Amino acid sequence: MTTSRNALSPGHQIHWYVIARILGQGGFGITYLAKDSNLGRDVAIKEYLPSGMAIRETDSSVQPVTGEQGEQYKWGLERFISEAQTLAKFKHPNIVQVYSVFSENNTAYMVMEFEQGQALDSIIKQQKTLPESEIKKILLPLLDGLEQVHAFGFIHRDIKPANIFIRENGSPVLLDFGSARQSLGEHTQTLTAMVSPGFAPFEQYSSKGDK
Repeated sequence: MTTSRNALSPGHQIHWYVIARILGQGGFGITYLAKDSNLGRDVAIKEYLPSGMAIRETDSSVQPVTGEQGEQYKWGLERFISEAQTLAKFKHPNIVQVYSVFSENNTAYMVMEFEQGQALDSIIKQQKTLPESEIKKILLPLLDGLEQVHAFGFIHRDIKPANIFIRENGSPVLLDFGSARQSLGEHTQTLTAMVSPGFAPFEQYSSKGDK
């Protein structure tokens, strides 16, 4: 993974979490592999850091690029925290487990279980096609998990192969809920294009559509 100029450096410590490396980064955040020094386990930590709207300062804090973006940044940050708190209520084997969320550096961090395995998009690139039986083993558990998500009034909004992780035992887990991304897009028209082409529903391409 290419290092982002805005990313925290390996070895940086936030609370009792020590950053190891970047796992992924998108339009509205950076996800790190980190070590929980209290419990001695690896975790994934997602940092709220919307690209083009915020930058990392030398003191490690995250600040809006311009003063005009301050309100939008704060609104998105509040949504990120709220949604992390909602995600932490989910107890399902096929939905990523959120352990906690906390504020630091003028931003917020979502601490999640670190899953080992392979993203479905990588598997598809290697195998090209999957047998129907294999597809059912992936989709049926995910649909069961989504039923619980929807029962909380929560919508993922970014389901795609890159966000479906296949564990080493073959079971699937849904990662990276995209609600914060789209909610922020609703708040400012400059961000409404932050969708996954080919996977996002039609109404998500426009802030005027029903979400």
